[in-house]
Amino acid sequence: MKKILFYIPLLFVLAAVGCKKIDKLLTFYIEDSQNIKVSGGFPLGQLVPLTPLTVPTRSDEKFSNEGTRADLVKNVSLNRLTLTITDPSSENFDFLRRIEIYISTDSNDQILLASLPQVPQGVKTITLNPSNAVLDKYIKAKNYTLTTKAEIGKPISSDITLRCDTRFKVTADPL
Repeated sequence: MKKILFYIPLLFVLAAVGCKKIDKLLTFYIEDSQNIKVSGGFPLGQLVPLTPLTVPTRSDEKFSNEGTRADLVKNVSLNRLTLTITDPSSENFDFLRRIEIYISTDSNDQILLASLPQVPQGVKTITLNPSNAVLDKYIKAKNYTLTTKAEIGKPISSDITLRCDTRFKVTADPL
């Protein structure tokens, strides 16, 4: 009887460790990179939207490469969103006070994807704070739209090109 009482907690520990390992096997990342243009002559001190950017997901292909299907995907979240100034090479983020990036599809409402309420000065790359929104239906769609709202703190003399690198964490149910 004592042996049985000893093995019961051991079985619970093994089951918990096993579930974490299985979850790790069923989790993968989808990475993408897009360019965003900030035009010169932007109004100062207002949170203003930039031109929306439509992004093809190619999710069926990505899910297939990971050995799963869209109907088995159970949890998608933004893991990381980084903006890097690519042109002009001499520019940094001193012109930007704050930034918000939203995601939407034709059939799904626009929700906050990531934001940075206070942009650090003197840097060429910033990492935004993910909103922790559930993004399953956005990543499963054929494409999604990124809408950027930016508050400019100082005049921009020429267009600035930013590279937006996203990384989504995807967890799927087993086949």
